[in-house]
Amino acid sequence: MAMAAAVRAAAADAAVTFLWVLCASTLGASTAAVTSYLPVEEEGAARCALLVTVSLLFLLLFAFNLLCDALGGACFNPTDVAASYAAGLSAPSLFSVALRVPAQAAGAVGGALAISELMPEEYKHMLGVPSLKVDPHTGAAAEGVLTFVITLAVLWVIVKGPRNRIVKTLMLSVCTVCLVLSGAAYTGPSMNPANAFGWAYVHNRHTTWEQFYVYWICPFIGAILAAWTFRAVFLRPAPKPKAKKA
Repeated sequence: MAMAAAVRAAAADAAVTFLWVLCASTLGASTAAVTSYLPVEEEGAARCALLVTVSLLFLLLFAFNLLCDALGGACFNPTDVAASYAAGLSAPSLFSVALRVPAQAAGAVGGALAISELMPEEYKHMLGVPSLKVDPHTGAAAEGVLTFVITLAVLWVIVKGPRNRIVKTLMLSVCTVCLVLSGAAYTGPSMNPANAFGWAYVHNRHTTWEQFYVYWICPFIGAILAAWTFRAVFLRPAPKPKAKKA
C-alpha cells in the first residue's frame, strides 16, 4: 500500500509539474499579448504590465492549487517537499521522496520541451527561462536567498495566513512577482529546481556543476533554513501543563 501510494504521488507530481512549466513559462508572452489590447499610454505601460502579470499568476496559482488538492496534495516544486518535511508539516518516506523529486524533474523536462515546440516563433524569446547572469557564487547566493524568502512566505500564508483561499493566492502572487523582479538580473530567477532543470535540459546544460550548485544545492538550503525558521518562530510547541501536586 505504501509503495502504491508513493508511485501515485510521484505520477501526480510529474503531471502537475509538466503542466506548471508548460503554463508558467508563458507568463511573459501572455502579459505582452494582453497589454497589447489595452488602451494604455506609454508612461503607464510598465505598471499595467505588472498588474497583468500579477493577475495572470493569480489565476494560474488558484487553478493549480485546486488541481494539486484534487490530486491528493501533488507538488511541482522539490523544495516544497523538503520544506514541508523540515517544518514538521508532513513526514514522507524516503522512498516517496526518492520517487517524487525525479518525477518532478522529468515532468519539468516534458513541459519545457512541449512549450518550446508549441510557442510561436515570435514569442519564444519571451519564455520565462532561468539563466545565470552573474558568477556562480553570486547566483547561488541569490537563488538561496530568494528561495528562503518565497518558502517562508508560502509557509506563513498557508499555515498562519488568512483563511480565504482567494486572499492567500493573491498574497502569494504578489510575493512571487516581487521576488522574480528582484532576482531577474541574477539567475532568472527559478526558485524551483525542477523548473530550472527542465530548461537546462532543453539547452543541454543539465549536467553542469553550475546548474547543480546554483539551482539545486542552494535553493534546497534556502528552503530548509526557511522551514526551520518558520518552525522556530511560528510553530512553537505549546507549554506542557504543570502537574498538580497531590
